[in-house]
Amino acid sequence: MTETSLQCLLLLSQVSLLICITHQARLTISPSRSQFFEGVSVSLICEDDSSAGWTVRRNTTKKTRTQCADWGEATGSSCNISVVFTRDSGVYWCESREGATSNSITLTVTGGSVILQSPVLPVMEGDDLTLSCQSKPPSNLPAAFYKDGSLIRTESTGHMTLHHVTRSDEGLYRCSISSHGESPPSWISVTGSDLAVSMVMTPSTQADQGLADDYDDVTTEHHLN
Repeated sequence: MTETSLQCLLLLSQVSLLICITHQARLTISPSRSQFFEGVSVSLICEDDSSAGWTVRRNTTKKTRTQCADWGEATGSSCNISVVFTRDSGVYWCESREGATSNSITLTVTGGSVILQSPVLPVMEGDDLTLSCQSKPPSNLPAAFYKDGSLIRTESTGHMTLHHVTRSDEGLYRCSISSHGESPPSWISVTGSDLAVSMVMTPSTQADQGLADDYDDVTTEHHLN
């Protein structure tokens, strides 16, 4: 189940128009990427415009549904991991007191020498997607980029941009740098919309018509949780 707050705009005229926009609680991460070298700090933030209490939870290969207090430092609806290790790799999400959940983020911590820097949240169709192959220690060496196991191309700068992405660009990406190794894989999602919008139109009744005559432009805003 996913916690949402529902905002509806009711426009009264000759035709009743009800527009509902759902806002989903969202987990973000700082720095904004899904792969990390061991030894860095990571912050996970639950973003929501409601008053519901949220906590960060995770599933790893060792334990499931553990909360921030077991492996990090909780501050309000955020969780900070001061030093990450490979054992911190797993799936993270926000969960409310009532058990509602947000989107999830897969975090990968590697003890290797190469990571792929890619967007954590889904990329909008039509946007550009930039991937960076980073080595440890940092360098500007050429990097090869792969999608679903097949080579896309090699870039001399270590950065690759895909312009105007579509759903066909969705997939499992990784990169490699000669003499350094290759990164773990990361799944990149492409979405057509960041808001769910539903529109309900009802035929005008005589009562509606009368109300519309009295109020030429009436807008009523409702917040439903």
